[in-house]
Amino acid sequence: MAVLVALGAFLMTLAGGWTAHRVTDRRHLVLGLAGGLMLGVVGLELLPESLETAGTEVHGVPAALLLFVAGFLLAHLVEHLLAHRPRALGPARAGETPTAAHGAGETDGRTPEVGLTAAAAMVGHSAMDGVAIGAAFQVGGGMGATVAMAVIAHDFADGFNTYTLTRVYGNAHRRALAMLLAAAAAPVAGAASTLFVTIPEPLLGGYLGLFGGALLYLAAAEILPEAHHAHPARSTLLCTVAGVLFVWLVVGAAH
Repeated sequence: MAVLVALGAFLMTLAGGWTAHRVTDRRHLVLGLAGGLMLGVVGLELLPESLETAGTEVHGVPAALLLFVAGFLLAHLVEHLLAHRPRALGPARAGETPTAAHGAGETDGRTPEVGLTAAAAMVGHSAMDGVAIGAAFQVGGGMGATVAMAVIAHDFADGFNTYTLTRVYGNAHRRALAMLLAAAAAPVAGAASTLFVTIPEPLLGGYLGLFGGALLYLAAAEILPEAHHAHPARSTLLCTVAGVLFVWLVVGAAH
């Protein structure tokens, strides 16, 4: 049953990626929505779940929060190790040296490896979604149905974000499509794995905290600044707020 339900997550992930691909003429709106979805998933789902699941403390601080900060710093470190960013030159005043303009150009300052690393993290997250479905069905049919509804609903955001993260860093459509297909298949594989293996709750909670920190960095430091660069802020901001509200509605319905 868990594997069959996970097929719904497969289709919803593909739908999210297809949506991200079709609206390339409104790139700033796509990025604004993606940033809101990522922020909502981190703040309203990943972090609360990690705090509840990984209940241990390290030197007075919940382990999930430490891993959350570690994930943020890890994403920051990976970006700066992989991205030797050529900065685009902005207009200079008379007598001054041209200055770097953030986000100029479609792929200026973007390194494809960063996008692939981020998308790979999304694939891992999607696999854990499948594991969550399988584990919930081991508890009971009602629990499994509730978790499955939340996973299937937010996998639209996962597909949307996987495709967007891959493309925004300059990867070709073929690579983005491959990562999208991997993210779509991951929940099915994760659900199937629960037939053979059970992941301890503290380990699962720690993973969610680590991934949440990395995702927050990508949303706050890369996706949202790029979305608001050289575009009217009002429509983009509305898309960002809509993304957060969508995740809130999904999480609220699941509970």
